[in-house]
Amino acid sequence: MQRRTFLAASSAFAVASSLPAVGLAQNAAGNPITAPWTGPFGGVPAFDKVKVADFPPAFDLAMKTERAEIDAIANARSAPTFDNTIAALERAGAMMNRVGAIGGVWSSTLSDPELRAQEKVLNPKLAAHNDETLQNAKLFKRIEAVYDNRQGLTPEQQRLTWVYWNRFVRAGAKLSPADKNRVAEINQDLAGLFTAFSQNLLADETDYVLYLRTESELAGLPEDVRAAAAAAAETRGKPGEWAILNTRSSMEPFLTYSTRRDLREKVWRTYYNRGDNGDAKDNNAGIRKILKLRFERAQLLGFPTHAHWRLDAAMAKTPEAAMALMMRVWPSAVARVKDEVAEMQAIADRERANLRIEPWDYRFYAEKVRAARYDLDMNEIKPYMQLEKLREGMFWAAGQVYGFEFVPLPDVPVAHPDIRVWEVTRGGRHVGLWYFDPYARPGKRSGAWMNAYRSQEKFDRPVTTIVSNNSNFVKGAPGAPVLISWDDAETMFHEFGHAIHGLNSDVNYPTLAGTAVPRDYVEFPSQINEHWLPTHEVLSRFALHHRTGEPIPQALVDKLKNASTFRQGFDVTEYLASALIDMKLHLAGGADIDPDAFEREELAKLGMPSELVMRHRTPQFGHVFASDGYSAGYYSYLWSETLALDVVDAFQRAPGGMYDKDMARKLHDNVMAVGNSIDPAVGYRQLMGRDVDVSAYLRDKGFPTA
Repeated sequence: MQRRTFLAASSAFAVASSLPAVGLAQNAAGNPITAPWTGPFGGVPAFDKVKVADFPPAFDLAMKTERAEIDAIANARSAPTFDNTIAALERAGAMMNRVGAIGGVWSSTLSDPELRAQEKVLNPKLAAHNDETLQNAKLFKRIEAVYDNRQGLTPEQQRLTWVYWNRFVRAGAKLSPADKNRVAEINQDLAGLFTAFSQNLLADETDYVLYLRTESELAGLPEDVRAAAAAAAETRGKPGEWAILNTRSSMEPFLTYSTRRDLREKVWRTYYNRGDNGDAKDNNAGIRKILKLRFERAQLLGFPTHAHWRLDAAMAKTPEAAMALMMRVWPSAVARVKDEVAEMQAIADRERANLRIEPWDYRFYAEKVRAARYDLDMNEIKPYMQLEKLREGMFWAAGQVYGFEFVPLPDVPVAHPDIRVWEVTRGGRHVGLWYFDPYARPGKRSGAWMNAYRSQEKFDRPVTTIVSNNSNFVKGAPGAPVLISWDDAETMFHEFGHAIHGLNSDVNYPTLAGTAVPRDYVEFPSQINEHWLPTHEVLSRFALHHRTGEPIPQALVDKLKNASTFRQGFDVTEYLASALIDMKLHLAGGADIDPDAFEREELAKLGMPSELVMRHRTPQFGHVFASDGYSAGYYSYLWSETLALDVVDAFQRAPGGMYDKDMARKLHDNVMAVGNSIDPAVGYRQLMGRDVDVSAYLRDKGFPTA
């Protein structure tokens, strides 16, 4: 999950009701982006009233309003207490969070040239605004006074006070004025570089499209892939042609099924060269600047490298701990790749293909191995993978495990006609809203993710959450079911896991709510959620053939299960390669790095197989270079999956299996409901009665456990 807000920046603080800002609040009425949310469920975003031209004045007003709120707290004459300082900060920033939530939708799903021009101007201003707060000496003095006298507070209040104190210290609150100024300058420079990186990547994803015009160019493509490509071409003004987009959801099926090796290579090179074409949208120079600025900032903040600064606040605590886990898995993954390539090469040789397996061949020949070894053709699975039925399956599983019910709301304002909204309840009580934006369109970034538009809280009054899931499935013909791959179905359940993490939140303070947990812990609940997809209970009810309505045959399910460790060498190696390069880039200190050369040389040292590449090559690594989000943190997926598979193993050993009520209760009470109100390591020990065991992860991948 990557939580995104407009211009990769947002309020420094969580959502709550606004403190009064004399002379400012009344100006919000004319701008629907700044106005308080009205209507049912505690108010909903007025997406239907948004105009792109309203964003600059909305952000300007939100910054002014929040600045007045912060100044009122910092300059208070009364002695600092939890309520007049920490809780007051929780109440501040409501307008900024409203504006950021709406802006995030436009930035990530409805981007256009006007918006991108605004981003370039506003991003540095927002970075400066956040730094002004985080480096406010008077405000930090009050926070530190509460922190030093926190013993009489409740455990949750103590945790929140520590979160604020730690956030300010890590941002440079204890630095000299000169060093504070330099950190602020760095953050503004980074904000501009992040924006440029994102826009370059989006441009390459939008502008590079392969149009197919003849039947021979479609050779090998299943009917649903052809239909999706035809629909994509038609929406781009090319009726009668077929468009292979420069996105993962379009690239992967083409590389898997196309028998045209020349076109596979073309699609592969176009996709993996995003941001790396030596043109005006090339990202390499920007990456070099980002790395140097991050290193300088880490040094100013008292850390050896950016990686040490980032992991100091993570569950792993140190880069060494993260590297140790990655290198525990890497040799097994690479060894498995060699076995997989040997099997693929043998098939190519028997077919007299006269080729050596290259990266654009891997998916294609892997499917041949799957068919030969497991008698499994994933095209047999796809007719049962209807997008809407699987969505119903997600709802059903969440109901069984967490007691949720979902009711569609047709009249809630949305940003695009494709977006739909559901009310989420439990035991008849309103819990929150879930927005679903499933389809690709121009101006929408690739991939799948979750957003929280509003965080849960209850310290002043109950405020329920609003969450969304976003995907990039290719929309089919009107009335026709959208069929997705098994991998896409797993991704849906994964991202929905983030949403239900937010929906389960039951804390007092919004800063601690839902998914606001350390980066290497946030993927843990979502990776658990993937494991309700393959259960008999879900598949028998919701994996229904799109024509006959018959459930997926048990024999086919058994084949899926038998092939569960298939291609794990590829999947784990391409992911780990990205995670390792991310960490190595940020452990390299102040070196003047050529990103392409560094990637190539470090992968060679690791023994990277030549038949595949990193899942996210450096010039397109948005997780790491479109914000600080996953920088020195892409290892988090492995860290979290190790936790998740340990818990899944406990579920599977329990009397009720994946629907065991006792395990579900413990998962809810110790992970899903508590957010960041307790230390993640403590919550995990309370859930499992021990620290994590990596054995379940290794068994799941079919790797040696010794």
